[in-house]
Amino acid sequence: MRGSCLCQAIEYEISQLDSPIEHCACDTCRKAHAAAFNTAAMVKHAHFRWIKGEDQLTAYESSPGKRRYFCARCGTHLIAQRDGRDALILRVATLDEDPHQAPEYVIWASHAVPWLAYDTPIPAYAQWQPGHN
Repeated sequence: MRGSCLCQAIEYEISQLDSPIEHCACDTCRKAHAAAFNTAAMVKHAHFRWIKGEDQLTAYESSPGKRRYFCARCGTHLIAQRDGRDALILRVATLDEDPHQAPEYVIWASHAVPWLAYDTPIPAYAQWQPGHN
């Protein structure tokens, strides 16, 4: 499966996901992704490779020993890396293909925003909501 950043300056390829997909609602992920949660999965280094743009990556150490890597041009957060681990944390939303897996659980639910209810259905539109100009 291939993935990329918003501006397409960086592209990567994975041969498989090495963990279930999860949503993380921790305060740090919410801020880093400007979203209610981050969707991630582990990928072993042997199953990941940069195709292009690795020189466009920049990193931020968000907690001791954990670096978040993002595109220096468009800001897309692509992976995170913890020191001493044999796998990286892939930001699943950056995949350009369907991983054919669904998220299995939420971690750090104690940090979840009160306005997001996973079990409450809301309307879904193919594009814009009716009446949007």
